[in-house]
Amino acid sequence: MKLLWLDLNSSYAHSSLALAAIHAQAAGEDGVEWTKVSATINSNVGSVVADVVAERPDVVAATAWLFTHEVLLKIVERVKALLPDCVVILGGPEMLGDNETYLRRHVSVNCVFRGEGETGFHEWLRVWNRPVAWEGVKGLCWVDGGGAYHDGGMAKVEAFERLEAPERSRFFDWSKPFVQLETTRGCFNTCAFCVSGAEKPVRALPVERVRERLRVIRAHGIRDVRLLDRTFNGSSRRAVELLTLFREFAGEMRFHLEIHPALLSSEVKALIEELPAGLLHLEAGIQSLREEVLRACRRAGDLSAALEGLRFLASLPNVVVHADLIAGLPFYTLRQMVEDVRTLASFGTGEIQLELLKLLPGTAMRRNAGELGIVYSPDTPYEVLRTREMSVDDLRHARLLSRLIDGFYNAGVWQRVTRRLILCDVGFLPAFLAWMEERELLEQPLSLEKRGLLLYEFCGERYPAFLDEISVAWVLAGIPLAKEPGGRVRPWKDALPADAETLEGKCAEAMRLYHFAGSGADYWFGFDRAKSASRPLFAAWKRRMAE
Repeated sequence: MKLLWLDLNSSYAHSSLALAAIHAQAAGEDGVEWTKVSATINSNVGSVVADVVAERPDVVAATAWLFTHEVLLKIVERVKALLPDCVVILGGPEMLGDNETYLRRHVSVNCVFRGEGETGFHEWLRVWNRPVAWEGVKGLCWVDGGGAYHDGGMAKVEAFERLEAPERSRFFDWSKPFVQLETTRGCFNTCAFCVSGAEKPVRALPVERVRERLRVIRAHGIRDVRLLDRTFNGSSRRAVELLTLFREFAGEMRFHLEIHPALLSSEVKALIEELPAGLLHLEAGIQSLREEVLRACRRAGDLSAALEGLRFLASLPNVVVHADLIAGLPFYTLRQMVEDVRTLASFGTGEIQLELLKLLPGTAMRRNAGELGIVYSPDTPYEVLRTREMSVDDLRHARLLSRLIDGFYNAGVWQRVTRRLILCDVGFLPAFLAWMEERELLEQPLSLEKRGLLLYEFCGERYPAFLDEISVAWVLAGIPLAKEPGGRVRPWKDALPADAETLEGKCAEAMRLYHFAGSGADYWFGFDRAKSASRPLFAAWKRRMAE
């Protein structure tokens, strides 16, 4: 039997673990000829279909998730039309909900798998061509020839720690800039919007097993590891063990992980504080800074403790901290969201992400949407369209605000001045958003240079006291000096003043100095074209005495 896995991803940088995780459990491949066709949602559908059909598979399998599902169905429907005897089976997060409605709507799909497929998928492969035997496969759902629906419930791998590592599969993709490492299954938390909210108990890999897998990953030259662990510090003891382990790979690898700021023990805090810079990128689960909203989401953890924990993490110079807010949650208003952005900015949070709530299949919030007053899209990505607290227009503004924050606050070059603007005036964000919206700029891609020009123009009209700061950021970013923010920078023929304070770098004799006369201070920049074509390698400043 020939099995073709349609490996469809949202972008080239992303790579699903599903094929490698399932194939790694194949004992001698069980007489199955495994092959795959890889593509992204931006690939030409006709070309992907041609590649699949050329293989003449008996079975086509694929993982369906939020951002690939729509394109996946287009491919599958065409493949099924060309190969009507081929059996199509789908799995993944999209299959966690009402599969009967799904199967009756998408007749090109023969069956779907709900839950964890590492063992159950192989059980199905043994009977793939005998639908009468499908009844015994946990998690399998299908509509038989007589039109009756069969539901195999939810498949779960009980011995998660005994699974073969995905890295052992010949299908594991080592070409990507990062890899995902699943260290736990399930989550102690009960968030109503998350597919992991009902996964109990939490199953974890032994720390020594994690060490072994990290050594394999390191041997392949991969530097970035994204931990699939829904709440890394749900257990303080385990968090300490893993952080201690990660320190062994300092300078060679970086770890991106989710952490609950309300559950930071003193031991975890102390350890994070002393870890080398660049080792951790922390995603702090926040969602909202409103008690009523978090209660409606069934999210565990005291809000005041979460704020204290986030303030602590954001204050650390050795870690990057990312926090997210979700528009469309019950009881959450647009005004509150804007206020929460200001609060996160005041902490010095490294990245702020604003998302629109998506009601995923199988989640409690989707089941209770009507009761909560939530209207959501019936098709992917299932985004919220209206709530009792946010109108259609409010949610549109939330989406545009997300683009604004991502383009200015989350851009390292403009973050400092954007943060200061946010904190100096409660009206800055609404005003800048309206200004950008009037010019229809938020729906199009903007270069780093274009964003600087827009910020400079807006502040020239509303916040002129910040123009010097934008100019300095412009020069430090290495953007050409000919444009307006850098237009007042001039060559400096004299020596650097002895009382000038260094901002960054170190002045060297080979450098050519440039000077910027700000409204209240002077700035000097040192360029060494042999080492850096456009960016200064040194910067200093001196406050000008009032006359």
